[in-house]
Amino acid sequence: MKELKDLAIVGATGLVGHTFISLIEEGFFPNAKIHLVASERSKGKEIEIRGIKHKVKSLKEFDFSSVQLALFSAGASTAKEFAPKALKQNCIVIDNSSCFRYEDDVPLIVPEVNSHILDSSMFKGLVANPNCSTIQMLAAIKPIHDEFEIRKINVTTFQAVSGTGKEAQEELVSQSSSKLNNPEIDLTTEVYEKPIAFNAIPHCDDFQENRYTKEEMKMVWETNKILDPAIEVNPTCVRVPVLNGHSESVHLITKKKIDLDKVINLLRATKGVKVFYGEGPEDYPTALIDADGNNDVMVGRIRKDLSKDNGMNLWIVADNLRKGAALNSIQIAEQIFEN
Repeated sequence: MKELKDLAIVGATGLVGHTFISLIEEGFFPNAKIHLVASERSKGKEIEIRGIKHKVKSLKEFDFSSVQLALFSAGASTAKEFAPKALKQNCIVIDNSSCFRYEDDVPLIVPEVNSHILDSSMFKGLVANPNCSTIQMLAAIKPIHDEFEIRKINVTTFQAVSGTGKEAQEELVSQSSSKLNNPEIDLTTEVYEKPIAFNAIPHCDDFQENRYTKEEMKMVWETNKILDPAIEVNPTCVRVPVLNGHSESVHLITKKKIDLDKVINLLRATKGVKVFYGEGPEDYPTALIDADGNNDVMVGRIRKDLSKDNGMNLWIVADNLRKGAALNSIQIAEQIFEN
């Protein structure tokens, strides 16, 4: 497709919206004119990009025929209402919400895994961006699946509060300060069901009838849609008191016997994946030190299962606002438009 000249960021004042802006300032789509779009209450707000001040436009008033691409990160209800309007105005939409992910005729894309779908008849102008936890896991395990055929994934996520939004980050900071100043205080909470400071909450999104949370089921549904419908996924998703950057403990069971040296070489050859496997076992990535503000998916603690020749463990870390959201959307757009 032709060069991208006009781009709208819908939800420009949110955490993911700000991450889109940061990535654009770092060099993505250098020739594109940027249109910032948000709710009515943000209309007129000025945000500087590449040294130029841009006024935020009202979503209800925005003319999508003026842009070729709209990057949506404004929630499922907003996407449901406005994405079809954009599509009718011949604007390509990449949506970060869960609104369209599970529709059979909408591509759900992790570029390192299944970007070929964008060249198929399935792509009709709308693309869904997967869940943040799914993205980083699949980007890391795709080469392992290609070589050893993954049969089952046992995964526990440790998810930062940025995945919930600004209010969650503010609540973590506030609760942490309150508890440090007064250890006996009973913390009040507005964002989560229980205090997040100094705590771990095994409850991401709403509980389903099967007693799994929706976040956990997203990892099941999306892995099956994106990577392989035959893979069994057994997830537990935990919210932890980390401002930004998701971590995952992943255990794989494969059809073929694991060759650890080959796994490490495959991962090192995978674009967008950074391997931590030095001489000592202490060489591993963390959300705070390594992932936050970084575009790569970090993989460490790579080791064979002690009880199975066809099992292995990994520790996967990534910036959930970047690779888990904004960057993945931009990489999808790069597959659609010429650079």
